[in-house]
Amino acid sequence: MTDNPPLLRVQGVTMHYGARRAVDDVSFDLWPGEVLAVVGESGSGKTTLLNAVAARVKPDAGRVGFMTRHDGMVDVYSMSEAQRRLLARTDWGYVHQDAVQGLRMNVSAGANVGERLMALGERHYGRIRTEAANWLQRVEMDAGRIDDTPATFSGGMRQRLQIARNLVTRPRLVFMDEPTSGLDVSVQAKLLDLLRTLTRGLSLAAIVVTHDLAVARLLAHRMMVMKEGRVVETGLTDQVLDDPQHPYTQLLVSSVLQP
Repeated sequence: MTDNPPLLRVQGVTMHYGARRAVDDVSFDLWPGEVLAVVGESGSGKTTLLNAVAARVKPDAGRVGFMTRHDGMVDVYSMSEAQRRLLARTDWGYVHQDAVQGLRMNVSAGANVGERLMALGERHYGRIRTEAANWLQRVEMDAGRIDDTPATFSGGMRQRLQIARNLVTRPRLVFMDEPTSGLDVSVQAKLLDLLRTLTRGLSLAAIVVTHDLAVARLLAHRMMVMKEGRVVETGLTDQVLDDPQHPYTQLLVSSVLQP
C-alpha cells in the first residue's frame, strides 16, 4: 500500500473540550482500499477524531488532506463549505451508529438512496429508481420495499438502507461510527459480513470506530488504539490483537479474552 500515495493524510489533529484534549496530536495515513479500525473505550476520543477527519467538526489544530480525483491532495479545511458538502455527498460516506441520524425518515427507501445520485446531477426518475432498487438488493433488502419509509423498518434494515444510501455514489472513503452497535447479536453478525463483502468487493477505504475488538478483527487491515485522546498503539490488526505491546492495549485484549 505504501508504494502509492495515501488517499487520506491526517497530520497533528487536536481538539479541546474546555481544558481537556479530546484528541491530542493524532496523525496517520490511509491508503486506497484500506480499512482502519479506531478502537478504545468510551471517552477515548475516537468518535471526536472521526468527526474531525470527516469535516463534521473543525479541529483546533492540524490538517486533513484528501486525494481528490482532479486536484490531487487537497486540505479539506481549505475547501469552501459547498465543496466539502459535495465531497461528503459523493466521494465520502458516513455511516452513523444510529441510522435515524443518517436517513430521512419521512421519505421512501428509494428516495433516501436516490437523493445522493441527484447530488451528482442525475435527474432521470427511471434510472434513479432502478439504481436504488439495485442497491437495496446489494445490501440484502427486499427491493419490493422501495416505496416504504425507514420508519417501517427494523434497526438492522435501517442500517442496511443507510449503507446503500452512502455507497450508491461509489465513494472512495467511508467513515463508520460503531456501525453495528445496539443491534441484536445475530443482526450484527449478518451486517458485519455484509460490510466486509462490500468494502473488499468495492475496494473501499474506510475508517471504522468501534469499541468491539471482534469488529476490528473482522473488518480492518490496520488498527489504531486510542486512550485519553492519544494514539497509544497502531499496527496490522492481527499483530496488535495477537501481540499487543502497550499496557492499555493488553488490558483491552485481556478483558475480551476473560471468561
